[in-house]
Amino acid sequence: MNSLSLFAVAATLAGAAIATQSGLNSQLAVLLKNPLIATTIAFSFSALFTLTALLAFTKSYPQADDIKVIPTYLWFSGSFFSAFAVAMFFYLAPKMGIGSMMSYALSGQIVVAIISSHFGWFDLPLKPITALKLLGVAAMIGGILLINWQN
Repeated sequence: MNSLSLFAVAATLAGAAIATQSGLNSQLAVLLKNPLIATTIAFSFSALFTLTALLAFTKSYPQADDIKVIPTYLWFSGSFFSAFAVAMFFYLAPKMGIGSMMSYALSGQIVVAIISSHFGWFDLPLKPITALKLLGVAAMIGGILLINWQN
């Protein structure tokens, strides 16, 4: 199996983890009657798990000079979008169902990813939008409509 195949498997597992955590944490949100409390709990434990992994597996850390050059917005902007997305998942999953919610979420992710790659946003490698990619997006939207047809 080549490295691209391993990356594809890892990305698929990450996607499955997102759907699973959305389902579990939306249950927590329903039981707590507040998706923001559930989001806070989820991020608190995520920080604990991440800190544990960081301490266990990181061999070197950034130096002060490395940290000084990081633009201010990068310290909080990704976290803002992450908190927004996770809170919306916890709020929407019990209302829409995990399949419908994830299908719409995936479409948003793919559209933004294709546009971001086309323009090289976020220092991503440039990957132009092609007719084949547009056909793929159209097929995905068709698939999402089919998944949600009777909902």
